[in-house]
Amino acid sequence: MSALPLRIDRSSPVPLYHQLAEQLTAAVTEGTLSPGDTFEKEVALAARLGLSRPTVRRAIAELVGQGLLVRRRGIGTTVANQVVHRRAELSSLYDDLAREGRTPSTQVLSLQTGVTDERAAVALGLAPSTPLVAMVRLRCADDAPLAVLRNWLPSQFSDLTTEQLQTDGLYAVLRQRGVRPAVARQSFGARHATAYERRLLQLTKSEPLLTMTRTAFDSEGAPVEFGDHCYRGDQYSLDVMVYER
Repeated sequence: MSALPLRIDRSSPVPLYHQLAEQLTAAVTEGTLSPGDTFEKEVALAARLGLSRPTVRRAIAELVGQGLLVRRRGIGTTVANQVVHRRAELSSLYDDLAREGRTPSTQVLSLQTGVTDERAAVALGLAPSTPLVAMVRLRCADDAPLAVLRNWLPSQFSDLTTEQLQTDGLYAVLRQRGVRPAVARQSFGARHATAYERRLLQLTKSEPLLTMTRTAFDSEGAPVEFGDHCYRGDQYSLDVMVYER
């Protein structure tokens, strides 16, 4: 594999390791480096760019931490299998996959109306006994299982059909009805998969799930949806930009 065209600006206030990490990340996410490609050796990269080995090691460690690179004893560092990198913005997984050039598909496992769920109702700011629309979907990327999506909606969406949910992402379906999620509260975590989730996502008992719960509201503060989702940890990550206060 030819050497990546990398440029380090020593006059920039951006730390050298971060400059390198950003360019390497772009090379992976934009497809310059493909899954399985062998990564340039740390010593060679440091010498080529005139950087210290600790600087290069820190940049590579950032990509390993994001799941973009994998270190294997006896093999070295390689580009990881394709991972969905989801930015901390109010978007649907379906739209994120399509934007990355992946092919999303959905299997609707259940769609029910008149369901009561105290946790979901309270999250939506409704009385605990409020009837809701409940759905469970399996989201795939390029035919590979990625996530189990559980969502609850207010009863005004009781006429949703399986066909609509299989064709588009949930937020696209809501937008078609003039409902636009504008703000949301999200929480992320990790846990072991249930036997049901392992079967759907083709996981072993030792492989963890990443989880996300989200309550979304429209611009006037009306509840739109509550979601409780779980993702394959080796195929999903979240990118967050943070700022100094």
